[in-house]
Amino acid sequence: MLADAVPLYPLYALLFAANGLDDAQISALLLIWGAVGIVAEVPSGAVADRFSRRGCLVVAGVLQAAAFGVWIAFPGFAGYAAGFVVWGLGGALQSGAQEALLHDGLAALDAAGHYARVQGWVTAAGLAAQVPAAVAATALYAAGGFGLVGAVSVGVALGTALLAVRLPDPRPPGPDEVPTDGEDDAEPGYLETLRQGVREAAAVPAVRAAVVAVAVVGGFDAIEEYFPLLAAGWTVPVDLVPPAMLGISLAGALGAAAAGAAARLPALVHAALFATVLLLLGAAAALAQPPGLVLVTVAYGLYRVVLVVVDARLQEAITGPARATVTSVAGFAVEVGGLALFGVWALGGLPAVVLVWLPAAVALRWWLRGGR
Repeated sequence: MLADAVPLYPLYALLFAANGLDDAQISALLLIWGAVGIVAEVPSGAVADRFSRRGCLVVAGVLQAAAFGVWIAFPGFAGYAAGFVVWGLGGALQSGAQEALLHDGLAALDAAGHYARVQGWVTAAGLAAQVPAAVAATALYAAGGFGLVGAVSVGVALGTALLAVRLPDPRPPGPDEVPTDGEDDAEPGYLETLRQGVREAAAVPAVRAAVVAVAVVGGFDAIEEYFPLLAAGWTVPVDLVPPAMLGISLAGALGAAAAGAAARLPALVHAALFATVLLLLGAAAALAQPPGLVLVTVAYGLYRVVLVVVDARLQEAITGPARATVTSVAGFAVEVGGLALFGVWALGGLPAVVLVWLPAAVALRWWLRGGR
């Protein structure tokens, strides 16, 4: 989410190309980025639970700033790869820690029931931030090229880290953590925290079902990477593709903002919404014309409603102390789901993705009901 708000984000692929990297090298860099995030996802969640969720967010901002700094100082494949490793670690530290910090902060105020609404607004703000970030990227590049864009991006990331320092970091005890006289109530170590989180995600039926729902619905978000290609394939003029993509992002922001009101609806409604998303995308693929982007835009707005809701249901299901770790397990599964979507797309494009994910829309009601 932080990445979308920095001016360099919409331009980094162009930065790589301008410094001589070809498509294969850029793809390799993205693979490195994704691999680091997958490997570090769950261990970083345990770091947040064992030490500090707020600290993880602060370090995530610093690491992102460092990644951009490395890119500016060492242009070339090796420098870009090093930057992606650092950025991947920062993204992993943020994932899980942010959700856990928000949920437990609300719980400390006896307002955990408002998680979906607040998280929806946080998500909406991140999506909406793509608009000023894109405008700033254009203006900064015109004024000072990639160097100025990168320098401002470093400052934005560091500013985010400074803001994170001021966040509260409450840790409400879990139901099994009430100390008694004479007992050793010392905090569990890192490995025990990691084990607790993984065990809850895998062994508690309601949590396991919510993790699967997050994995399947969250992994579907990888489809966003293909929206520009869809537009180009549907003969949308190149100069109209960026505003069309911003329109889709804004629809997603509106959907996320509406998720709080939708969170109390029955699981069947959310399953029907996800099915509607898939059907709209299927209709857009069949149309294969510029008006199909209207269907894609509506679908993405509805999709973001469901995505926030499944995250909220996961947070509701978690009862143990390793909330960030459990959330990171779900984040790991989301990454795997995204890779699966890439593979399905490579085999059959958007129609294949719709067909493969339709059974998940049917199963979503069961997952959101805790596997009942």
